[in-house]
Amino acid sequence: MQYKTEPSEKSTVKITMTFDKAEWDAANMKAYQQTRGRYTVNGFRRGKAPKHVIELNYGKGVFYEDALNELYSEHYFAAIEKEKDNFTVVGQPELSVGDISDEGAVLIATVPVKPDVKLGAYTGINIRKAEYTVKDEDVEADLRRLQERNSRLVEVEGRAAENGDTATIDFSGSVNGEKFAGGTAENYALVLGSGSFIPGFEEQVVGMNVGDEKDVCVKFPDDYQAEELKGKDAVFAVKLHKLERKELPEVNDEFIKDAAGAESVDAYKKEVRERLEKQAKERSDAETEDNIVRAIAKNAEVEIPDAMIENQIDAMVRNAEYRLGMQYGGMKLEDYLKYMGSNLHDFREGYRAQAAETVKSQLVIDKIVRLEKFEATDAEIDAKIEELAGKVNKTVEEYKKDAGDSQREYLENEIVIDKLFRFLRENNNLTADASEEEAAAPKKPAAKKASGAKKTTTGAKKAAAGTEEAAGEAKAPVAKKPASRAKKPAAKPEDAE
Repeated sequence: MQYKTEPSEKSTVKITMTFDKAEWDAANMKAYQQTRGRYTVNGFRRGKAPKHVIELNYGKGVFYEDALNELYSEHYFAAIEKEKDNFTVVGQPELSVGDISDEGAVLIATVPVKPDVKLGAYTGINIRKAEYTVKDEDVEADLRRLQERNSRLVEVEGRAAENGDTATIDFSGSVNGEKFAGGTAENYALVLGSGSFIPGFEEQVVGMNVGDEKDVCVKFPDDYQAEELKGKDAVFAVKLHKLERKELPEVNDEFIKDAAGAESVDAYKKEVRERLEKQAKERSDAETEDNIVRAIAKNAEVEIPDAMIENQIDAMVRNAEYRLGMQYGGMKLEDYLKYMGSNLHDFREGYRAQAAETVKSQLVIDKIVRLEKFEATDAEIDAKIEELAGKVNKTVEEYKKDAGDSQREYLENEIVIDKLFRFLRENNNLTADASEEEAAAPKKPAAKKASGAKKTTTGAKKAAAGTEEAAGEAKAPVAKKPASRAKKPAAKPEDAE
């Protein structure tokens, strides 16, 4: 087989594979041997008809498609392996037939490849430095959350329901006098004022006394998830069984020792401040790094093949599906989309802009790493392993045995990326007030380093976790709307026309 490669449009490479008569005849014979059982010819048992007889009955090109498939599988991957130093394949090829005759065949594979990036300035740029500080009220808020986690419900007697109470109710909803699916529940614990149910419901429970029964009249929002209930007036027969209020524990040294394991309230506050300051620094660093990459990527030019964006969208969708299952007891993406009145196509399209941004950021980072020749030495990797082994009370040998080669590769990448961002911090102008354009750029939530092999901007990190948070907690129907290298078949012979 002879082949040649040439650049094609939108970051693709065209690989033209030419097969001589001997190769083409051998492929057709192999196709005949593997598929002759499919064909019925009068006078022959199935699978026993000679090749030329089948061709007379079914056409000369009856085995061409399978022969092309065979040649593709045998030679395409070998060709891209030979060319690995010249380009990196990032998706499946589009195949077409260049020529077919008794003397041979030509098969063309147009394959998406990792594009080169034309960098603009990546040093000397004015970039906004994110800074987050910890205030006394942040420490107090953490302390209140500790109280909340250790609170208890105390039954209320002698007064009507108020916002903040937990009301145990029965409710049965109807529209035009007819009950609807999911509109009935017994002994449902509803926190009044939480906004869990549709507007107007909780407000009408406020003021009821234990034992009271009442018709609550509401209107479903126009954007409610159940199509048959959108904008409809409904009546809920409600009975109040019990009222409870949250009782918070008193904050003192004894409570702190029991709830948090600290020696005193002051000691706990000190621990909280140190933890929050560490988180604030991590958030500041991550957001600053995002701003750096975003500014550099804005100045860069790259033609990203569709395959890379589609692959990134695939990763985002998989992550969203995983999070749905974890958060909502195994909920499937298909069911979630039905619930939200959406479909997979629109769901994927919602990721497209972010996927493109993520891929561009990854390509920019990779380009700078190669230009600046950042590397991790064996000594640096070994030192990192020794540090991690100490944190989990293992010897270096034990840690290496448990971690495997993939962990070493990950650490190598971490060291390289740390060098990259240290370089970018030192060689750009990080200020609280960068250029007006930079300062006006929309902020994105900071995120910790992803556990994958490459560090990316926040957009890319979020891509690993899914672009959108899968809606809020699922509630009763009266609740608000929750916010191996695969072989690719060769082109059919008629594509040559």
